[in-house]
Amino acid sequence: MQFLLDTHTFLRFILDSPNLSTFAKTIIETASNNRLLRVASIWEMAIKNSIGKLTFNQPFERFIPYQLRINDIKLLEIQLAHTVAIVNLPFYHRDPFDRLIIGQSIVENIPVITTDSAFEEYPIQIL
Repeated sequence: MQFLLDTHTFLRFILDSPNLSTFAKTIIETASNNRLLRVASIWEMAIKNSIGKLTFNQPFERFIPYQLRINDIKLLEIQLAHTVAIVNLPFYHRDPFDRLIIGQSIVENIPVITTDSAFEEYPIQIL
C-alpha cells in the first residue's frame, strides 16, 4: 500500500507520540508499504522549527534526513498538476500546506494518514 503522511502524523510517528493511533502506527511500520512525505511537510516543519514552535533533540538538518532514511520514507515532490488541482478546491480547509496535500492526494490517487477532520470534505481516501 502507498500513502501520504500528513505533517502531524509524521511528527507523531518519529517522536513516538502516544497520540498516534495503533492503526496508523501499524500501517506506517508495515515494511511492505510505500511511505511518502511531501516536500511541503519538510518546508512546514522548517518554518515551525525556525520560529521555535517545533524543536528536536538534534539540529533540523540532521534529524529530518535521518528519520526519513531509517523509516524508509520517500519524498513526494510538488508538481504543477498538484497546484492546478488546488485551484478548484472548495475552501473547507484554508491552510495552504493542507490544501496542497489534498491536491497531491487527488492527483496521485494516494490515501492520506491524517486526523484532520476537514480532509473528510474532499474526494480523497483517508486512513
